[in-house]
Amino acid sequence: MSMESLYKLMEDSDLEPWRQMLPAQLLNAYDEKRHGNLMQWRQVLAQLPKLDADTVLLDQAQVEVQSHSAIDANVLEQTRELLQQLCPWRKGPYKLHGIHIDTEWRSDWKWQRVAPHLSNLQGRRILDVGCGSGYHAWRMAGAGAELVIGIDPSILFAMQFAAIKHFIGDDYPIYMLPLGIEQVPAKMRAFDTVFSMGVLYHRRSPIDHLVELRDCLRAGGELVLETLVIEGQIGESLMPEERYAKMRNVWFIPTIATLELWLRRCGYRDIRVVDVSRTSFDEQRRTGWMQFESLQDFLDEQNPELTVEGYPAPLRATIVASVP
Repeated sequence: MSMESLYKLMEDSDLEPWRQMLPAQLLNAYDEKRHGNLMQWRQVLAQLPKLDADTVLLDQAQVEVQSHSAIDANVLEQTRELLQQLCPWRKGPYKLHGIHIDTEWRSDWKWQRVAPHLSNLQGRRILDVGCGSGYHAWRMAGAGAELVIGIDPSILFAMQFAAIKHFIGDDYPIYMLPLGIEQVPAKMRAFDTVFSMGVLYHRRSPIDHLVELRDCLRAGGELVLETLVIEGQIGESLMPEERYAKMRNVWFIPTIATLELWLRRCGYRDIRVVDVSRTSFDEQRRTGWMQFESLQDFLDEQNPELTVEGYPAPLRATIVASVP
């Protein structure tokens, strides 16, 4: 995947420090010796057919590509089979020339909860941390963003993003980098908006993560933070003994009051809780495009208000805050 257009956008801007580091970072990230399936996934991308994208819809629930010309049914079936080789698809949904990629998460529901509370994204430079296959990044472009850079260390997510971009084309300034936030240059302060959705509870040090996010933002920039929370008082948080909802890499789940305190201590201002929602079986579920265990398997069969480990079932809060 060529990054020349991204390098050009970064050149002679406050993203220049990252541009200088990025080629080496990507060379390391795409090292086939580190990823056993990378060659197979690249072959999938190489076999995807060229189909005209006459209509691209980025402002509706399904990120969708349509063609005005009839497409041979065999070509569509071959395309579906190729895309299935990139399973599991977790964030979406997408619809590519009639092929509905029914992802594990109805990510459009999260976007509907968040979008009304955002500053106007028109013309903004955005960093999407933990972007997955890039669903929300496409929605940000649909809202008028000038540039969206998504980062997520999963190579499979990068391959899925590349597949979607193959059909949508290169007309939109959206890029997905298989990197973690620790690979973003420190204190770059280059973005108008930073999203971190579904990431904080995976970090061993949530305070360090909040500082890293802050230091990516320009003065007056906006953070959109979505994470797991528990009910309770200020100062309280849950640290699972081993796993939470069968996830091993969950470290701290704070109360909302504790999370607000963390944000204040990290220098954020204008902190607003804009949504608190319990994850439902309709929002996160097993599908034909994600056939592994999902939410229903992570909760107690007798009491769905508890995880299988006995902790409170997933409750998610979204907070919007700014930096001075």
